[in-house]
Amino acid sequence: MHELSIATALVSGVTDALSQAGEHRPVIAVTALIGDLSGVVPDALLFAWPIAAEGSRCEGAQLRINSSPGRVWCEGCQVETRLTQPPRFRCGTCNTPTPHVRGGREMELVSVELADEETEPTDSPHNEEARHATTHP
Repeated sequence: MHELSIATALVSGVTDALSQAGEHRPVIAVTALIGDLSGVVPDALLFAWPIAAEGSRCEGAQLRINSSPGRVWCEGCQVETRLTQPPRFRCGTCNTPTPHVRGGREMELVSVELADEETEPTDSPHNEEARHATTHP
């Protein structure tokens, strides 16, 4: 499951950025952009997140995943179209095969939400479901 190494890289990226910024507040949420063509299984990443975050400043933080659809460029039509599922690398307008992938391979750390100065994150079991969320555009 390579999602554990991706979750670990996200945790490292967050903690490194916060250390460089001199920020010491607890992390409440982390948002990542994951492309449909990235090879990452969002549910597996959500499963791996608490394991990777354990013992770090991200422990207890919610992982939010925004998905990015696959998109291709058609030279003939001069248009960018969204790929169908399962992905067929063809123009959505004229159905011509195209190798020009324009989106969907992203794996990016988008944002980090920190606690207010006086707020500490809660470890209530009632918050467990809220810690793991996937959103789709």
